[in-house]
Amino acid sequence: MIFFAGLAKEHSVAAPGFNRWLVPPAALAVHLCIGMAYGFSVFWKPLGRALEGSDGVALDLCAAGATTIEGKMASLWRALFATDCNWSQFDLGWIYTLFFVLLGCSAALWGGWLERVGPRRAGVVAASCWCGGLLLAALGVAEHQLWLVWLGAGGVGGVGLGLGYISPVSTLVKWFPDRRGMATGLAIMGFGGGAMIGSPLATLLMEKFASPGQPGVWQTFVVLALIYAVFMFGGALGYRIPASDWPGARLHVPAEPRGGSFIAVRHVHVRNAHRTPQFWLLWIMLCLNVSAGIGIIGAAAPMLQETFGGALIGQSSLDYAGIKANPTALAGAVAVAAGFVGLLSLFNIGGRIFWASVSDHWGRRRAFCVFFALGAGLYLLSGFTAREQLLGPFVLSLCLLASLYGGVFATIPAYLADLFGTQFVGAIHGRLLTAWSVAGLVGPAMVNYLHDTRLESHLAFQQIYAPIFYALAGLLVMALLANLAVRPVADRLFMSEKELAQMQKLAPQRRPHFGFEAAPEAKPPNTSPVAVLVLAWLAVGVPLAFGIWVTLQKTSAMFQ
Repeated sequence: MIFFAGLAKEHSVAAPGFNRWLVPPAALAVHLCIGMAYGFSVFWKPLGRALEGSDGVALDLCAAGATTIEGKMASLWRALFATDCNWSQFDLGWIYTLFFVLLGCSAALWGGWLERVGPRRAGVVAASCWCGGLLLAALGVAEHQLWLVWLGAGGVGGVGLGLGYISPVSTLVKWFPDRRGMATGLAIMGFGGGAMIGSPLATLLMEKFASPGQPGVWQTFVVLALIYAVFMFGGALGYRIPASDWPGARLHVPAEPRGGSFIAVRHVHVRNAHRTPQFWLLWIMLCLNVSAGIGIIGAAAPMLQETFGGALIGQSSLDYAGIKANPTALAGAVAVAAGFVGLLSLFNIGGRIFWASVSDHWGRRRAFCVFFALGAGLYLLSGFTAREQLLGPFVLSLCLLASLYGGVFATIPAYLADLFGTQFVGAIHGRLLTAWSVAGLVGPAMVNYLHDTRLESHLAFQQIYAPIFYALAGLLVMALLANLAVRPVADRLFMSEKELAQMQKLAPQRRPHFGFEAAPEAKPPNTSPVAVLVLAWLAVGVPLAFGIWVTLQKTSAMFQ
């Protein structure tokens, strides 16, 4: 009971002198764990051969012989409950879809609840769902029940993703009114980096637990759930919110960047935010950005191999069909493509903190104009370099696009705080993430459709992607136009001081008295020990450094 009482919002209000730099590592601890959702494809191959016959050969797929969509869907229904056939990548890929559909839906549904109960309780629920979902998925793998894996990892885990993703957002923008972009960029950088840590760790664990006829996946799920529980519960319990009378709110006044930025000093209630054109303009911008980026990032490895073929391994005379017919050449091209994927991951993560920090100086509206204009130009450049077979410029343009893709993700919460104030930014951000859910379906479908139709037209492999890049450039041009249409929110939609005071009575944000009261304009002394701050950052910095090191090792194949 004491534990649950400690999760109440009023008990997470920071004491005087609390060091605000303790909040970003707490947020990173959560995001680095749920970011493993991006790396779940590491389990597809082992799960696809989980069942073996007495001769040690993998049993047939549940979808064996299914070539049409209708046949695949019928086989999928069988795969959900059958225990005598292996799962295909089509069967398992739905977990990935569930992740991001439920991320947006759960963030939208429970974002308002998060603001009422505070980030600590929401973070604990997120940790329980994500880790509990992995344990449920482990049971599904052990019993070879796909429906249970879907329910655990995709369903329960997807809810954990949504709550874990938004739980630190409003807290960070309140602690860092002067550096909103940088603060949210730090946390959301962790979501992009989670797969860099989780994927190699999962691979090592599966190798350790693997045995004849047993790929070691369910044991890996259990160990990951336990590791993630330590970090996520620690991070959630480390959340602190500033008191409503925190002196730092006056000391760290949001700067007004040159170039005509607008920063709200009052707050729009979550029930009114989605009734404004500004909300839907930002929804369109996020949806178009994700649609343009996720389809390319998801197809990065085959895209590089198909476009450049033997040029990846110094044999320019071979196209993709040629290297597929040569096992040695194919292995070399696959290694280079894997390095390319790792390079995109590094730029994606770096862009989240870099571009978000840049937006603090430029202003959000100007920064997003640069993001979308530069992104559209880079897509056009990618199409040109693909057609002309210029490998170096092609790789560089895609890496910069990955950084901009991550930068939009990291900066959008700060944009919301600028427009709608900070009081309900977590809930508003949750509703905005439904754009991610839509784009997660639209983007890959669009890229795959354009790819498959051009492939069926028997075009040369190097000619397949250029028109796709031009279409994606068009999406970012539309996002740019939406951003140019953004204006400050109408004054009538902001809450009055009386309404805000009444709301704060329902969701108290006052700290208990500790015998110290800072003078109104004085900065309270820093009572957080330096050792605690160092340990907090080491706890998230060491795993992140491990992930970066492993990724750099894979990336080195591109330069050999």
